Amino acid sequence: METHGQPTSEWVPRLLDLPALLAKRSYFLLGPRQTGKTALVLRTLGAARVYDMLDTAVYLALSQHPERIGQELAPGDRLVVIDEIQRLPTLLNEVHRLIESRGIRFLLTGSSGRKLRRGGVNLLGGRARIQYLYPLTSAELGPRFDLARAVARGLLPSIYFSEDPQADLQAYAGLYLQQEVVAEGATRNVPAFSRFLKVAAHCNGTIVNFTNVASDAQVARTTVYEYFEILKDTLVLHEVPAWRKTVKRKPLASSKYYFFDVGVVGCLQGRTFRPGTPEFGEAFETLLLHELVSYRDYVSRQPLSYWRSTSGFEVDFILGDHTAVEVKAKETVSPQDLKPLGALVEEKRLKRYLCVSLEPRTRKVGEVTVLPYRTFLQGLWAGEYR
Repeated sequence: METHGQPTSEWVPRLLDLPALLAKRSYFLLGPRQTGKTALVLRTLGAARVYDMLDTAVYLALSQHPERIGQELAPGDRLVVIDEIQRLPTLLNEVHRLIESRGIRFLLTGSSGRKLRRGGVNLLGGRARIQYLYPLTSAELGPRFDLARAVARGLLPSIYFSEDPQADLQAYAGLYLQQEVVAEGATRNVPAFSRFLKVAAHCNGTIVNFTNVASDAQVARTTVYEYFEILKDTLVLHEVPAWRKTVKRKPLASSKYYFFDVGVVGCLQGRTFRPGTPEFGEAFETLLLHELVSYRDYVSRQPLSYWRSTSGFEVDFILGDHTAVEVKAKETVSPQDLKPLGALVEEKRLKRYLCVSLEPRTRKVGEVTVLPYRTFLQGLWAGEYR
């Protein structure tokens, strides 16, 4: 996992309740590096026995003798945490046996699902569910949430509270390249992947033209597809599929892609997002996407998509089949800004149409509600948009 030792001093209570999740069954807890998996385990599962696969001695012992886990467990041990399980996926056979024979519950954490999804790996036959942990959310930060800070730094806990966030972001990007991609053997051509990563960062929040990315990154088109899969498997990239239920206007079918953290994507692009700059709108949208993905996986379990018609109308996000959300980083939203939502209103397929903005107060324009981002985020986490 990310920080092996004591939790950081800037502890933010998380929405995930691990003891409640683990009360009845085992879980895989997956999330990008430094999202706070270790801190959450240390804070909330203090009585659990922990095996850290980044500890060389522990890794070597269990790789040679997986049965040692069962031998070391005392009768009172009912919960076991295995850190970075993707480093030793063959250990899952022993985990499976202990779940079946002794009723032990496991929390299996990792920053990548890549090796776990490869053929031949025991995924416990449905005996463990998958839960994701993301960077901090506005609901978790509460009064400590600051939009300008979040957009400039991102919401990885250690970086949001860092005294030198840009240096930490640079180190994070390097750590990711070294530990996630190279260590897993996902690609041996690090220079090519590094070029690709920076090109991909500039495609954040867009429908990707894979041919152009291949040309700019100087790699084959087939390699670009492979690299995008690596980013998804290592949980660095979110794929947002197209919503295709409109009738009057034909929808596109291509997905959009967003990086998981606005600070990381800004670092890869070589810029810091600040209010008033042209790039701030893209960053604001990425931040809202993070909140929506977190809400989907922590609470609602409903699909998240976007809509774009072949004629060019586009609405940033569709929640389930009930709420359209357009994001505008503007203090004054114009009628022109609301035209895509207006096109969706004509379809009469959704319950509500929202424009999330920097405006100070909520107002209604026909069927569209323009509202401040804080109002939207508070309503989202309060369960108002279902």
